[in-house]
Amino acid sequence: MLDGSDHVVLALDEEGGAVVGFVAAISDGVLCAFVSSLQVLPAYGGRGIGSELVRRMLKKLDDHYAVSLTCDPNLQPFYERFGMRSSGGMLLLNRDRRSRLDV
Repeated sequence: MLDGSDHVVLALDEEGGAVVGFVAAISDGVLCAFVSSLQVLPAYGGRGIGSELVRRMLKKLDDHYAVSLTCDPNLQPFYERFGMRSSGGMLLLNRDRRSRLDV
């Protein structure tokens, strides 16, 4: 997934150097970018890692006209802290394909 992304920011454990979180985005390189995934290992939650990953990604994408993402309604307040706002949109979820991603 990360190899197919145009932009990736990693969070590394300072001691061992292991990846403990990441944010990935795809982009047309000019106008629009889509943040496809933000993940932080549960053991590292509550430390501000996710917030810092979002800040760094938005900085990388600050020359784009629009940066979008899809999230559950309960996560909207998290993203609003970075200046994002809710907007109308459409989404097709192929839930039968999700099982191929669970490894």
